[in-house]
Amino acid sequence: MLKPLPLWWPTRTTAIPTEYFILANLRADGPVVGHLAGKPIREAVIDHDGRRYRFAGVMPRTRMGRFAVENLRPGEWIVQPGLIYILEERKALTA
Repeated sequence: MLKPLPLWWPTRTTAIPTEYFILANLRADGPVVGHLAGKPIREAVIDHDGRRYRFAGVMPRTRMGRFAVENLRPGEWIVQPGLIYILEERKALTA
C-alpha cells in the first residue's frame, strides 16, 4: 500500500522558483484600473528595457499560499502584490 506524501514534498508548483516569473524595477504607465491590497493597479507597466506589459488579471495562489506559476500563459508575468501582466508585442516599424 502506498503512503501519502508529506505536506512538504516538492510538487510541480513548489519546484518552480517563483522569482523567475516576477517583474521588478517597473514604472507605471496609464491610468489606475483598480486596487489590490491597498495598492493601485495600473493599466500597464514598463520595464527597464522599455518593454510594456498590460494588466491581465490577479495571480491565483496554491493552497499553500504560493503563486500558481504553472497557470501563467506564455508572455505573462507576475507583478507584486500578485497581479498578472502580459507582454505587449512591439509594433513593427514601417517605412
